[in-house]
Amino acid sequence: MTGYRESVRSLLKDRLLDAAYERVTADGWDRLRMAHIAATAGVSRQTVYTEYGSKDAIGQALVMREVERFLTGIREHLDGHRADPREAVRDAVLFTLTAAADNPLLKSILTSSRGGEDDLLAHLTTRSEPLLDTAGAMLGDYAARAWPFIEPAARDLAVETVVRLTVSHIVQPGAPPETTAARVALVLARIALLPEE
Repeated sequence: MTGYRESVRSLLKDRLLDAAYERVTADGWDRLRMAHIAATAGVSRQTVYTEYGSKDAIGQALVMREVERFLTGIREHLDGHRADPREAVRDAVLFTLTAAADNPLLKSILTSSRGGEDDLLAHLTTRSEPLLDTAGAMLGDYAARAWPFIEPAARDLAVETVVRLTVSHIVQPGAPPETTAARVALVLARIALLPEE
């Protein structure tokens, strides 16, 4: 019975996140209210509060769900060049920057009014530890398995640098994604002491 309850609760949480995603991408984070999520999901406002507790918790859950979706695509792009760390990272970063530019939730986050701790952008900037930790752990585990020939301390530093640079370029793009991806891959190669191309 406990497994059934957990499944139902997980489905409810997903439904609430889907409703929040729909409202945020249509109207922006600053206009989102728990009552809007409840109405869109077809549940009571108390149900939303029971499951998430606060608007900020909904925001964190939305961001982390998008991170998980991105990580699935990133793994696929890394696997496409597993034998070549520099090319794998270049392709994964290019995928990430391109997908981020087209992602409705990220567009809403980056174009919404900014200011304060309640701002959804904070989950990508000043309060980005969960995002950075999750992405860093996935890439770190991947790199350790795929590229054991890279010295561990250099590999850890390279992974942290790649993750932070990529998130930085999502929040504040500079050069075109192709150029940025090539530069981040070069940083990885230099930190990891990979042979020159």
